[in-house]
Amino acid sequence: MSGNIELLSAALAKAKSEDRAALVAYLPAGFPTVDGAIEAVKAVIAGGADVVEVGLPHSDPVLDGAIIQTADDIALRGGVKIADVIRTVREAHEATGAPVLVMTYWNPIDRYGVERFTAELAAAGGAGCILPDLPVQESALWREHADKHGLATVFVVAPSSKDERLATITAAGSGFVYAASLMGVTGTRASVGAEAEELVGRTRRTTDLPVCVGLGVSNPEQAREVAAFADGVIVGSAFVKLLLDAPDLPAGLAAVRSLAGELAEGVRRS
Repeated sequence: MSGNIELLSAALAKAKSEDRAALVAYLPAGFPTVDGAIEAVKAVIAGGADVVEVGLPHSDPVLDGAIIQTADDIALRGGVKIADVIRTVREAHEATGAPVLVMTYWNPIDRYGVERFTAELAAAGGAGCILPDLPVQESALWREHADKHGLATVFVVAPSSKDERLATITAAGSGFVYAASLMGVTGTRASVGAEAEELVGRTRRTTDLPVCVGLGVSNPEQAREVAAFADGVIVGSAFVKLLLDAPDLPAGLAAVRSLAGELAEGVRRS
């Protein structure tokens, strides 16, 4: 069965045709429970997210700040497995029709088996993977299997990336390019920073792929700021914090759906 890279591309193209940025939401699998995470993904899509990244909880999430680390720890202590991540993708996609990717560090895939992981993700209707710590020069095996199964390979670029390096990364990627708005880890911040706009401009000079910006976006005003120059706005920690702070799951689901609606308005370039 083929994955849904074309659905991902169509969702990003649809947003562009509506003269807006796409809203990309991130939520970790298994948090607060496996079933709760599935409902949370459905909630952000119902609120207005165009694309969802499902995080594969990891014990050493080098790109993630304290909020997502806390959620990952809860998920791991709850016994979340890769099979639960695949199930989250499957049930969320089947219920909504939206493109759903997995964001994961490389070690879990390497241990699980690249062919097994890509085949199962494609069979679940997954659109691809974001791989923040997989060096492009070591990605041939992954890309071979991802291409075979119709999955996007999304690499992360940073403000520190030189132009030559950007060209190498974007040439190997597919789906979209994840542009980290600043040097550091995920988390909510008071401002996104001017480095993000410069990075998007430099990245666009190397590729026709959409460029989506993440790390630090947490409210509609920041989403509007980023939407002015990016093809997509990625929001993760703000959603996770609402679930962490909620007194119960129904309240958390209502909160993330509400924030998704506010952000969906924010990415419309007024």
